[in-house]
Amino acid sequence: MESNRLVLAVVLFIVLIVAINLAMFAIARGAAKGDSRWTSSLRDSLSKPMEGSSSKSMDELRRQVEALKEHEKKE
Repeated sequence: MESNRLVLAVVLFIVLIVAINLAMFAIARGAAKGDSRWTSSLRDSLSKPMEGSSSKSMDELRRQVEALKEHEKKE
């Protein structure tokens, strides 16, 4: 009885590993074969530097520093 459960658990584990490998193979083959929208958008987002948020915050910081310097000169 114990050995039957052990054999069944081992067979299920092997089937699970094979199924996961087949799914990963299908995903990798589909990604390499065709250029879908989500892969191109992911590639674009990774290749672009993060210009938007960092440059806006740096511009705001420059303006604040300049305003403080002008305020110092007036006093």
